[in-house]
Amino acid sequence: METLTTKTEQSTAQQELGDETFMSASDLRTYMTEMQSAKAMKSVDGMDKAGQARDALIKRLAEPIDLTPERLKEIVQPLKTKLRAAAERGQTELMVMRFPNALCTDQGRAINNADPSWPETLTGRPRQAYELWQNQLRPAGFRLSAMIIEWPGGMPGDVGFFLKWGEAKK
Repeated sequence: METLTTKTEQSTAQQELGDETFMSASDLRTYMTEMQSAKAMKSVDGMDKAGQARDALIKRLAEPIDLTPERLKEIVQPLKTKLRAAAERGQTELMVMRFPNALCTDQGRAINNADPSWPETLTGRPRQAYELWQNQLRPAGFRLSAMIIEWPGGMPGDVGFFLKWGEAKK
């Protein structure tokens, strides 16, 4: 059996639809636009903060550190622990440093192109890390490779240094 609605019930229903719990299609579109705008602003704020953090990192890594024997020990001891753990997992390489390509004089192009002179493009702490490998780890049989590990917008981004100790490819 069909229920008939009275004009009073229809009027009450229209009032309920007209209050703030229900939106018209236009109101919903406006709300959606405002929400998307708010999300975009939040994203822009996040990008600004990420950019500021990246700039601070570049500034910090651009300054070489004083490699006193104590400081060198602070660096080498955790490195040995990480290398041992990687070897126990059966790995033959480990990423030991990651840094923005801005710390290369050519923004990482020589590294990306496997140019043998890529170490000459390094500055700051990445340069020091390379020299540490060259002077102490290379004589111990470790190899070092560098590669671009991130491609934001299709352009070279961060660089990774990888220590390798497995059989060298021939």
